[in-house]
Amino acid sequence: MRIGLAYNQRPELIGESPHLRRRQSPDPAATDLYVEWDEPETIAAVEGALRVFGDVVRLEAIGDFASRLRAARVDLLFNMAEGLSGPSRESQVPAIAEFLGVPYTASDPLTLALALHKGRAKEILAFRGVPTPAFVMVETPDHLARLDGLRYPLFLKPVWEGSSKGVATANYVTTPAGARERATQLLETYAQPVLAEAFLPGDEFTVAVLGNGPEADCLPLIRYRFDALPAGALPVMGYEAKWLWDTADGPLGEVLECPARVEPSLARRIEEAALAAYRALACRDWGRVDVRLDAAGAPHVLEVNPLPGIIPDPTQHSCFPAAAAAAGLSYPELIQSVVQVAWKRLRGRELEVATLAGAAA
Repeated sequence: MRIGLAYNQRPELIGESPHLRRRQSPDPAATDLYVEWDEPETIAAVEGALRVFGDVVRLEAIGDFASRLRAARVDLLFNMAEGLSGPSRESQVPAIAEFLGVPYTASDPLTLALALHKGRAKEILAFRGVPTPAFVMVETPDHLARLDGLRYPLFLKPVWEGSSKGVATANYVTTPAGARERATQLLETYAQPVLAEAFLPGDEFTVAVLGNGPEADCLPLIRYRFDALPAGALPVMGYEAKWLWDTADGPLGEVLECPARVEPSLARRIEEAALAAYRALACRDWGRVDVRLDAAGAPHVLEVNPLPGIIPDPTQHSCFPAAAAAAGLSYPELIQSVVQVAWKRLRGRELEVATLAGAAA
């Protein structure tokens, strides 16, 4: 079997730090251009996990990717490519694969585009009855008046970014004047609409989902431990928490509580909300759903991530690998499980996998 690996690797030139290869700066806009792309260590770890299936062909999703994918003649493409810019960047690789008739893992172009656009995703969730915080979209400066008369506080986000790109503590606003000012800054910096949603005061969870249709299931829940953030920090896992405060020289500590210590009834409601969102957006194979509680303790879906981050180093607090580890899956077993789930979806049958020992022999 030949399996392709589609990815985007962070270029070395964007920073000097060996930990994250980016410049340390309090301004996310100065540092976050490539924050969604993967480190060489992550790409190598995924490649190593895939070798149990046969030959692995690396296919960096830049330049002449389409012609290289055609020439590779792979049986399956493992897709972890994020793209660089635009609301449909995560759809580019699967769209090319579909055009060339190459089967691939994870969600299709439509789901990836809808999930990346936070406003469109929340419209679908709301229509399907999946609880999500109240929101408005500010698409141009002419729409700033939409921020008036809302119930505050609000939290603002660039509408089609991931990996907490553009999600800074300054995005927490308590007045219409503050919301207008921050929304204007985000519009200018990221050249895309801004989502303004009600800020929920409760705990936040992330739910790793593996599988398809009725077989989709949740891995152990993760709760973010906001008490691990610097004293007085806003209880949000934003850009600062993920990329500035958590460093090799000064790690945050146990910011992920997994399995989350919550009542079974609450855990079930969180999982139900996550699975409802996963299915509403027609996610495939795997994905991660962010859920936060309102003042009454009711779960609300914040975002759906059909291409979850998978950093192998546990000290970097990558959520999906942490949930997999709590479920008893090693990092290679997690990656191999995604391939097996995708193969069953595509072929209607289980993929027989040699043991690592057998493959090595």
